[in-house]
Amino acid sequence: MIYDGQSLQCKMLDNGIAEVIFDNKNESVNKFDNATLQEWNEVISLLNKTEGIRGAIATSPKSVFIVGADITEFLTMFAEPREQMVSWCKQAGAIFSGYEDLPFPTVCAINGFALGGGFEMALTCDFRVAASTARVGLPETQLGLIPGFGGTIRLPRLIGSDNAIEWIAMAKPHKPEEALKVGAIDAVCEPEKLRNIALKMVEDAASGKLDWKQRRAEKQAPLQLNQLESVMAFTSAKGFVGAKALPHYPAPMEAIRVIESTAQQPAREALAEEHEGFVNVCQTSQASAMVQIFLNDQLLKKKAKIAAKTATKEVKSAAVLGAGIMGGGIAYQSASKGFPVVMKDINTKALDLGMNEAIKILNKGVELGKVSPEKMAKVVASITPTLEYSTLKNVDIVVEAVVENPKVKDSVLQEVEGIISDDAILTSNTSTISIDLLAKNLKRPELFCGMHFFNPVHKMPLVEVIRGAKTSDETVAATVAYASAMGKSAVVVKDCPGFYVNRVLFPYFRGFSQLLKGGADFRQIDKVMSGFGWPMGPAYLLDVVGIDTAFHCVDVLAEGFPDRMSAIKDDAVEVLFKADRYGQKSGSGFYTYEKDKKGKPKKVVDDAIFELIGKPNKELPEKEIVERMMLPLIFEVVRCLEEGIVDTAAECDMALIYGLGFPPFRGGALKYADELGLANIVAAAKQYEHLGEGYTVPELLKNMAAENKTFYTA
Repeated sequence: MIYDGQSLQCKMLDNGIAEVIFDNKNESVNKFDNATLQEWNEVISLLNKTEGIRGAIATSPKSVFIVGADITEFLTMFAEPREQMVSWCKQAGAIFSGYEDLPFPTVCAINGFALGGGFEMALTCDFRVAASTARVGLPETQLGLIPGFGGTIRLPRLIGSDNAIEWIAMAKPHKPEEALKVGAIDAVCEPEKLRNIALKMVEDAASGKLDWKQRRAEKQAPLQLNQLESVMAFTSAKGFVGAKALPHYPAPMEAIRVIESTAQQPAREALAEEHEGFVNVCQTSQASAMVQIFLNDQLLKKKAKIAAKTATKEVKSAAVLGAGIMGGGIAYQSASKGFPVVMKDINTKALDLGMNEAIKILNKGVELGKVSPEKMAKVVASITPTLEYSTLKNVDIVVEAVVENPKVKDSVLQEVEGIISDDAILTSNTSTISIDLLAKNLKRPELFCGMHFFNPVHKMPLVEVIRGAKTSDETVAATVAYASAMGKSAVVVKDCPGFYVNRVLFPYFRGFSQLLKGGADFRQIDKVMSGFGWPMGPAYLLDVVGIDTAFHCVDVLAEGFPDRMSAIKDDAVEVLFKADRYGQKSGSGFYTYEKDKKGKPKKVVDDAIFELIGKPNKELPEKEIVERMMLPLIFEVVRCLEEGIVDTAAECDMALIYGLGFPPFRGGALKYADELGLANIVAAAKQYEHLGEGYTVPELLKNMAAENKTFYTA
């Protein structure tokens, strides 16, 4: 054994071949933290000093190769002065270059995930062979970053600038066959053959059968592009990527800038520009927000794993009560993840609608090549439409998704409870009705909770799991585990009017109504809030959600929080509801909807709307619109955290991102509040106090601002 560390080991094999083994003894996966980088540097030094080495292979005995950098450790570094960050990048980059410069051929055996820094390590090798189960890529732009360990320099020289830009900007993991096609790896094999093939490859290189020196020289030379090719390649790339990324996501464009500006430089000189580019983006608010989202998502996954381990009830089959669009979507989601599901309704038309919804989603998947016809047939076959309750006898969990009416739900829940097994879990997909109210007439309230899906079910990642006063911990754990197994991210919330997402969304809509009452133009508000980063402005969102749905939510929330969520008499939502303008579903709401060439609804402005809601008479500063829309939402999120409705700031923010499409580059309401500065928010709210209690700063936020605290700490 040449070296035996906590993260790396190195040993000599036969015929002068060294094996560098990435195997972190303290973690389930390998990742590049500072300790691993230091150990790797020590290994490189020993390899340079050890005589008789003819070649080296890099391997890992874990199920992954290297998942990337340890972002939890590096996050604190991003706040360091720029000069210090550039210096750190230079030091880390020198380690990667040191491995690339070893005086003998190197081969990387990629057995699993090699992403980010993990793939950048592989790029330092002369040859790469991957198992058929491996995945490779540079997903840093998903975190608002660019590759910082040489990825923007080495990858273009290996696969060409066009392919490299696509890999980096799209930030997706690639299958070995895709990587082989463009030249990112040199061979693909079955996992059990990987190590032997890597050994054969390094032996061939050491004996001169493979020209490793030529490969290395090509990777370290300038890009092979003439001036015209360079202009065409980078101009088109910047136009395409910029249209999707700017202005809110600067990282992909920065990666292109680095690749373009270093195209004519040798790789060693070019690395200095990558270091500068990495620091340019790592210290932006977008990177801070998107890294925080990554960490928050890891928390949700960790909680889901804990739930799966602690749940005493294993869900193997499910039932959905109420077909239609929502019921069909839930049934599809369950069946597509391997859970047979019974879909029960009281009429055949609804069942047909539910089955058609599932089939429509599957057909789209087949068209896009994401679902095979065989998989589609299997999923459809595992959904059992029925008019009979008797088919629900043996299911493990029931999701009630009937009409949003407490009396109807109460009746259905009592009826089904008498049919299912004594240990089966009963859940309601209600969006507003109290779980405690629905549990009142149930015999086993400890086995009942809310399971609020968001529409469209197959696209929206969030499921709110609502804990009632009598809901058991075991029921919550089993429901969270089921949601996770369905491919959803579950956030547990306590029962309260509107639960969490709808409760915090309503003040946002109420702020919108107040703006309209004051003479603002909904078109300007939509434009400003879309510019803020929301997928759509509030008027358009109300049309999509349904004016009728929003109107009916008012009563629940006004009753629960009369001081700050009371109904506004004759506001635009009420006026449109009474005029039967329910939004997209009826063909008109704030906007009127026509079909485009593909048959999808296209919004247009019909001036007749102003005869109903009144003509706008002022144009407001964008800053005022954003503050009047966002402050009430932020304050309600803080109250939910303060009251323990949601456990953590991370879960508060992820629920908004996964359930509402809150702008990811802002990180969520509380991360956004941190970015603005809590003291600045308190000061901004003072000018809107006259608008009512919705603009009153919660005590928690006041105290945190006074103590200079934040919701997130580095």
